[in-house]
Amino acid sequence: MLVDSAALTTSGALGGVAEAFVVHEIGSSSIVTLSFTDPAQRKSETATDSLFLGPTVSASSITGIPASPTDSGPSSTRPSSKESSSTGAEATFPRSGAVDLSLLPKLGGSALLTQLGMLPTDDLAAFVKSNPAAIHRLVVNPPRAASVSRWWTGLSSSEQLKFAASAPELAGNLEGLPFSVRDSANRVALRSEITAAKKSVNVGAGRGSLVSSKHHLEILKQIQRTLHTTKSEPNRQLMTFDPSGDGRAAVVVGDITKADYVSYLVPGMFFTVQGQMYDWTVIAQDLQQQQTSWLKRLATTDASYQGKTAATVAWIGYSTPGVLDITSLTRADAGAGFLGNAVQGVKAARHGAEPYVTVIGHSYGSTTAMVELAKGGISVNALALIGSPGAAAQSASQLSVANDNVYVGEAELDPIVNTAFYGSDPGAASFGAHKMDVSGTTDAITHKKLSAAVGHLGYFDPGSEAMRNLALIGLGKGSLVTDGSQADATRTLASR
Repeated sequence: MLVDSAALTTSGALGGVAEAFVVHEIGSSSIVTLSFTDPAQRKSETATDSLFLGPTVSASSITGIPASPTDSGPSSTRPSSKESSSTGAEATFPRSGAVDLSLLPKLGGSALLTQLGMLPTDDLAAFVKSNPAAIHRLVVNPPRAASVSRWWTGLSSSEQLKFAASAPELAGNLEGLPFSVRDSANRVALRSEITAAKKSVNVGAGRGSLVSSKHHLEILKQIQRTLHTTKSEPNRQLMTFDPSGDGRAAVVVGDITKADYVSYLVPGMFFTVQGQMYDWTVIAQDLQQQQTSWLKRLATTDASYQGKTAATVAWIGYSTPGVLDITSLTRADAGAGFLGNAVQGVKAARHGAEPYVTVIGHSYGSTTAMVELAKGGISVNALALIGSPGAAAQSASQLSVANDNVYVGEAELDPIVNTAFYGSDPGAASFGAHKMDVSGTTDAITHKKLSAAVGHLGYFDPGSEAMRNLALIGLGKGSLVTDGSQADATRTLASR
């Protein structure tokens, strides 16, 4: 269950709108044996360690990502929009020449990635272990996903296996690599981090160090818990795992390798991996299961939907703001880059068979999403904004969203909506977004009673009109999204 952060309202310096945010927002690397597992086989096992490793398959199963002939659009990156100056031009990834180990820590981006791919196994493992800062810089500021995909497909099968096994913390976070590789690598990295964190807790260090180690271990355990599923639940994949600081993670529900529809859920303030990763993934699962149900229903009258599948991404891929930076867009700017890279990643890894991509932004997460989409560096098929505090863009037409598929939902008693705290109000008629009703109704297709969303966190309630509409937006069925008008029932029935 998502948690309110009302206890944080004791700060008198926040001001009205900012205070409303606080009240209503959710408050030793080593060479290892990797198993690149088919997602269909990645079901939960009872033993904890079996969460991380699956049946080994041939190396050929991880080399089928076609090279992307061109990058699409300008670079959309982490806090810096360009690669380090030491990387030179966008990667051509040379495959010959000696590697100067002494220079590697000074490199970044494409240049470092190229050199790492050329290292012998022992040298690569030694560099990763001795230079964690350089590896982390590459994790948070990697080359563009399309370039990474080209680099990966240029490696031999043995080189791919060597790289993923020697640098799992890097392989797991490089957008553009095959999803099975990233999931397996991230699970191995998670297991290694948990082992190291447990040792740190048990060494009897000073109080400050002990508190930090326990906090770190709790973050890791939350991710571990999130990955556990029952036999009846959809598969989950760990697509992002950055354990530094308060952590960043992204968990996929469903099979992102083959899904026809992929929806990213972007959270707002006070969301952390430790506090909300599990609950956010449960919400993603609820949405994925509702989308699966709708696809089956649609297939009964439209053969084009037969066999279609959906995946959702519980994305806490950035550090959301807290009390001290509640009025700033700094976190949104940084998060926008990470989100843009994630969207580029699914398109690069699925080049030639790109899914229908939807971004669902809640509260500050909606602002973050609009920051990135206003840049034009990425585009998505649909955008849903719920509980939004505003955007720098003046209108929906300024966002890189296909066919004007921008939807806005505003719940009753949500103090955040209509504030335009960070710019324009997406709910205003002048913004030009489609209204997504969340007030509760009877579904004209299923005849089920749908509940209303109330307050800032009610949009994700199971059985709500909000979740129904979010599911349909993610499936490209805007014609079935209710907007509260009298024409809803007629239009919906006519679309059956």
